[in-house]
Amino acid sequence: MNKYLAKIIANDQEGLQMISACSSAAKVKISDIKYLASNKVFLLSIERIKVENENEDKKINSILRFDFIDKVRSKNIDQSKKEVVLDLVGIDYLKNNDVYEINLIFNNNAHIALTTETIEARLEDQNEIK
Repeated sequence: MNKYLAKIIANDQEGLQMISACSSAAKVKISDIKYLASNKVFLLSIERIKVENENEDKKINSILRFDFIDKVRSKNIDQSKKEVVLDLVGIDYLKNNDVYEINLIFNNNAHIALTTETIEARLEDQNEIK
């Protein structure tokens, strides 16, 4: 089964767009969003529909990982409500001088902004949801 699991590594705009396309409409539980400040790693565990293969509607558990993250800000996300599930609408970014701001955009006008000096993101499938 493992050969069907994707691993996408992004270090530029095109890669980020690919990850955004693959994770669009993914479900993210608030308790599955983690920022490891000491390691500068931001992690999301997502449940996504495998869009790369048009004739299948498989659900996949994936990890979305961003490295070298200096700062994280969130808006309209109540971190005390750990069971709330957000829908990931997409991912985009802005470049401001030498700093990137990667924006994870969710439903209900919620978003998370990641500040970094370099784009280093990966989407790694873990397993299929039966």
